[in-house]
Amino acid sequence: MEKMIAKNPTARHNYTINSTFEAGIVLSGTEIKSIRNGKVNIKDTYVAIKNSEAFIYGMHISPYEFGNIFNKDPLRNRKLLLHKREIFKLSSQIKEKSISLVPICMYFSGNKVKLEIGIGKGKKLYDKREDMAKKDALRKINRALKGNL
Repeated sequence: MEKMIAKNPTARHNYTINSTFEAGIVLSGTEIKSIRNGKVNIKDTYVAIKNSEAFIYGMHISPYEFGNIFNKDPLRNRKLLLHKREIFKLSSQIKEKSISLVPICMYFSGNKVKLEIGIGKGKKLYDKREDMAKKDALRKINRALKGNL
């Protein structure tokens, strides 16, 4: 019963994602209404940990058109809801291995907004080219098989 809201198309292209986990987001009422209308963008976002709390930076939620004075800044930093031990584990991994926390997608779980976050390492240019070549080869194989049937 999960409904996809937004997806980060560059996450798996720019990063090798090792594992993923789910986090909640602290939002205001007008932001939820705008998200329900599908006016959210997580393309150029990232997650950082400050003072034992996780925050998402760069997420754009368009102001709700009927929200008047209750609208918040569209690009404000939003707190993520994670357990203390999860935050501690993530911060230790970031310091040790030079990895990044990348938002992959945003979805509704019941009536709550959840964010899927990936723990990944940045890809080099040759890795990106290699992945694109593999996808292209698979696409050609599938076309050839469809043509024979």
